Amino acid sequence: MSAPAPAPVSTEEAGARTEAAVRAVHGVRRRGRVRSLWVGGVLLLAVLAMLCVSVSVGDYVLPLREVVSTLLGGGDAGSHFVVVELRLPRALLAILVGAGFGTAGALFQTLLRNPLASPDVIGISAGASAAAVLGSLVLGLSGTALSGSALAGALVAGAAIYLLAWREGVVGSRLVLVGVGLGAGLVSVISYVMTRSDVREAQEAFLWLTGSLNGRSWTQVWPLLGALAVLLPVALLLARSLPVLQLGDDAAAGLGSRVGRERLLLLACGTALAGVATAAAGPVGFVAFVSAPVARALLPGRGAVLPHSALTGALLVLLADFAAQHALPGVQLPVGVVTSIVGAPYLLWLLARTNRVGRGG
Repeated sequence: MSAPAPAPVSTEEAGARTEAAVRAVHGVRRRGRVRSLWVGGVLLLAVLAMLCVSVSVGDYVLPLREVVSTLLGGGDAGSHFVVVELRLPRALLAILVGAGFGTAGALFQTLLRNPLASPDVIGISAGASAAAVLGSLVLGLSGTALSGSALAGALVAGAAIYLLAWREGVVGSRLVLVGVGLGAGLVSVISYVMTRSDVREAQEAFLWLTGSLNGRSWTQVWPLLGALAVLLPVALLLARSLPVLQLGDDAAAGLGSRVGRERLLLLACGTALAGVATAAAGPVGFVAFVSAPVARALLPGRGAVLPHSALTGALLVLLADFAAQHALPGVQLPVGVVTSIVGAPYLLWLLARTNRVGRGG
């Protein structure tokens, strides 16, 4: 016996259902925007609060009221020297480095749809490190020239990974594998150069390779601030194409997207962000790797969440640098040591989870 035919739907009823569906979609989007603003505001306040704490606490503790007064132009000469000349550049550099790495990691992971696709995992940071070590220990570069060599090394490594992974297009998993392989080769180059160098110079290079904010000043802040002032808006502009690219190459091309060009621009921007951050503070490990997943956990269902990833990276580096300065009395650790303590277990957990999913579906 055949099932009864569905009752016809009147034009008014169909219109009402459509209107209700549209209202529901708008409601979901509005709630998403509100949550995004709330999370971004909380992250920004946390960064500002941690900035004040970082500037206040040290061998000479300053009350927060005096810190704020000094930052606004008041305070005596001693407070001005401690706050503005010694502590503020380091704290600002931590924010800028974290924002650069966080945004770069979000771009790579979202574009390639792979949580392992982070600049510090796929060889971008290794390229910057190898160029910096060669420039310092072989060519005797320092200062701006050394930072420039690190940036150039990141860009060259990124271009090499892209070209080696190209097979009538770029697949995320293939690019990750090529990047990991190239990164391993670059680490071997770094090790060889360091073993052939003077012990004291090699020690300084090793400290830089760990990722450190020790001894940083306004000299490192201004170039990085200028670079991020250009790259971050460009990243936000280019990220508008990410939702379409995440649908896959065929679907994106069908919707009118110039897939190859847009992917290349996004990868170039992410590489440049990782390169300038590495040039300023060394390859601070796992910041780019962890920032975007944390931001997405705060905003489930969202896409690249670039601003939130930048704020998460800034907060992570600020917290890590504060711990590096004050966790052990009388010892200032490189910030990369602390971020690695946080990031390495997450990497192991992610690999174990991926392995279980690969075996068991």
